[in-house]
Amino acid sequence: MMRQLFIRELTLAWRNMAERMNPLWFFLIVIVLFPFAIGPDLAMLARIAPGICWVAALLAMMLTMEGLFRDDWQDGSLDQLRIMQTPMPLIVLVKIAVNWMVSGLPLLLLSPLVGVLLGMTANNIGLLFLTLLIGTPTLSLLSAPSAALTVSLRRGSVLLSVLVLPMAIPVLILAMGVIEKCEMGFPVASELGFMGAILTATMTLSPFITAAALRINAS
Repeated sequence: MMRQLFIRELTLAWRNMAERMNPLWFFLIVIVLFPFAIGPDLAMLARIAPGICWVAALLAMMLTMEGLFRDDWQDGSLDQLRIMQTPMPLIVLVKIAVNWMVSGLPLLLLSPLVGVLLGMTANNIGLLFLTLLIGTPTLSLLSAPSAALTVSLRRGSVLLSVLVLPMAIPVLILAMGVIEKCEMGFPVASELGFMGAILTATMTLSPFITAAALRINAS
């Protein structure tokens, strides 16, 4: 059953690939525009490049989360998913995983190329990739309960941003702390450990909270 659900979500994502690509284009546009705004100072650009990439990735991920449950809510298939024998938290986890695969994974794979274009060092590019590998699924998991709460609203994207951005700030701070401490020669295991702990906690709690939020909307 889980395999069939996973294939279903991938098929639906493939059919809406044009819409799914919008966050990727947004990410690239933001990255391209920043050098024009900052000017030809390559040293400054390389210094702030990790922050640019992370903020662009955060905003791009936010664009994808509004539609996480929207289509299923509008066509009534969400009610059918709720009455399946598979527990609703597992269904939610599959939907989040597929959403990350079609939105967060492309950003992750593009990050080394973006780092090169922005003049980052090889070490910083590796750390950026690692923090995005841990951080982007965390952002998806953090956003899912808010996406479930706002699924029935016509214009829920603004409220979704208000709810999610405060929760995403600690992840952003830890990711930037990893790169800054590495540049100063300090160990970064503690920051990476905290990021991993947040990912584990959100992976454990988010599906249940999201399922509860969907039940509240359905009642």
